[in-house]
Amino acid sequence: MRTTTTIFLENIIFYAYHGIAPQETTVGNTFIINLTIKGDFLKSMETDDVADTTSYADIYEVVKQEMSIPSKLLEHVCGRIMNRLFQDFPAIEEVKIKLSKLNPPMGADIDSAGIEIFSLRD
Repeated sequence: MRTTTTIFLENIIFYAYHGIAPQETTVGNTFIINLTIKGDFLKSMETDDVADTTSYADIYEVVKQEMSIPSKLLEHVCGRIMNRLFQDFPAIEEVKIKLSKLNPPMGADIDSAGIEIFSLRD
């Protein structure tokens, strides 16, 4: 049997220093990440052992580490997160990340702006 499982982390909030404007890298901003990961985790359904799955706590630690590294572009942040997830967790087949910056400094009455990236393992 081939099963695809989706692991998700919703509305993870980080305070980070991503952006092009000098104030963004000095003052920082609030960011929200929504992450969906797909893979074949059938073995964990049978064994009930966390060693047979990809732990969402471990996924969170990767995201946290990469969010702590300042970048100019959100695309760069998401690219680093995706690369690490595929590198660190071989069972992951697909990753979808939505990264939003709250109150972006662009002179608009807007809640957030950001990007969403979807990638498949090569």
